[in-house]
Amino acid sequence: MTTTAPLQFVSLLGSLRKASFNAAVARALPGIAPEGVGVTPLGSIGDFPHYSQDVQEEGFPAAVTAMAQQIAAADAVVIVTPEYNYSVPGVLKNAIDWLSRVSPQPLAEKPVAIITASPGMIGGARAQYHLRQSLVFLDAYVLNRPEAMIGQVMGKVDARTLELVDAATREFLRGQLGALAALVRRVSPRTTA
Repeated sequence: MTTTAPLQFVSLLGSLRKASFNAAVARALPGIAPEGVGVTPLGSIGDFPHYSQDVQEEGFPAAVTAMAQQIAAADAVVIVTPEYNYSVPGVLKNAIDWLSRVSPQPLAEKPVAIITASPGMIGGARAQYHLRQSLVFLDAYVLNRPEAMIGQVMGKVDARTLELVDAATREFLRGQLGALAALVRRVSPRTTA
């Protein structure tokens, strides 16, 4: 008899802003995850120095090593990020650059879902497509559907509590996490017994 093992995802936030809408989305994930899926936030990518090979040669920063280990141990990663200037925030790209140099590379063959949220109508689509390019290079298994691009996010997050309150968005993201769980089970035989 085959039973489904519980899955553990980690979430990576691409924003440093205290009142970030994307942080509100990321905080909602543990509460909306489907049964059998846990979501744990990773540390702040703001703790990473600017990538430089000179710094790397002195030794990987502790924040980079810790995050790489958490990603490696997780069944999947959920990246939640805003769009800056039609692309990925510099701080997120910096984190990916650092993580890409860790050996073994923690994002290789790792299922990844992307969520972008924006005050604009298209919800950070351009950042999402640029991020996909980097993840493809790192050989991550990026979830293709459903794509989660949350437009006009200000109306979906309570401005006072900074909580994701829009029921339709919460349900859509629950479905995306379910699709990510299905991808994990297809590509990672260790998740079933």
